[in-house]
Amino acid sequence: MSNIADRVRELISASQLSEEAFAAQADLDSAALAAALSGQRPFSSLDLAKIADAREENLDYLITGVRPRLDSSARAERGDARTALTAALRYTAHRQSIAEIGYGLRWRRLDMPVDLSGWRQWGRAAAQRARQVLVADPDLVAAVEESFSVDIALVDLGGDFDGMAASADDAKIIILGTSSNPCRQRFTLAHELGHLLAGDDQEISLDKNIFLQGRQWRSESEQRANAFAAVFLMPEDLLRTRVGSTGLTDQGFAELVTELWVSPKALAIRLKELHLIDSGRCDRFSELSALRAAERTGKTETYEAMVIEAQRPRPPRLLVRDTMAVYEAGRSTLQPLASLLDEDVGELERRLEPGY
Repeated sequence: MSNIADRVRELISASQLSEEAFAAQADLDSAALAAALSGQRPFSSLDLAKIADAREENLDYLITGVRPRLDSSARAERGDARTALTAALRYTAHRQSIAEIGYGLRWRRLDMPVDLSGWRQWGRAAAQRARQVLVADPDLVAAVEESFSVDIALVDLGGDFDGMAASADDAKIIILGTSSNPCRQRFTLAHELGHLLAGDDQEISLDKNIFLQGRQWRSESEQRANAFAAVFLMPEDLLRTRVGSTGLTDQGFAELVTELWVSPKALAIRLKELHLIDSGRCDRFSELSALRAAERTGKTETYEAMVIEAQRPRPPRLLVRDTMAVYEAGRSTLQPLASLLDEDVGELERRLEPGY
């Protein structure tokens, strides 16, 4: 049976680097690495964290020899899941490596068992509960991060893949594809949060379109996640209040779109499901674009700013914060933070100097 030293030797061999070059890449002393490999000294948790980060390997695997299970779910119109999965694995390994030294996330559960017989009803009930703990922040990504203690990254997935959720011991990850459509990106975020809260394990699944009656759409977990997202972003009590007793005008619908920042099509379908509008009005409202709704309500600048942010890649901010804390506590070098930010270590060190 292999031990830690054996697994580190495997990484050195796979890297095609010399032992000295491998030590330099992991920011380790080469003599200390040689001593640990020969059994003269044990690998410290910091040694293993550095190696795991440098080689984007899972820390638990280095310690135990067992790769942790990664539960995941995803949705897309087309595309390849590899980029999203690679990012999820990278951030999962990073989170688990710092969790080993006391910097884990406190994942917030809803404390309500998943009802497998009423999956869509559970999604709606879970969304209502989730809204009760959601912090007030116009940035939905930041609000979900803070409220549920989940690492969220925006990654260029090639435009054909919306996102995915991944769950492992000590890590909850949501990968969102960068997008020129911030309203759809927000729905994806809510959809993937629904998967995490339900504890779904779908491996990798592709969704032709969340509003079509395709095969993936019919799966219970997808309908549950969609039901969750619809209620999470478009709560029934708010919609009924806005519609009132007089109904919803075209201008009122545009105002509702830009109040909730959801796609007009998603909102029209939600209103129809609640019997607040008829099929004809649903079809007409669905033809509106989010940009046109923003123009009608004087929120064009706000929408354009959202588009810019939705297209900008970003690492998980909680993970950056905690990695910085590890460095400031003297538990790590600056290399893991630089790797997370995709920056040069020297340049990052210069930026962190007082008075920069």
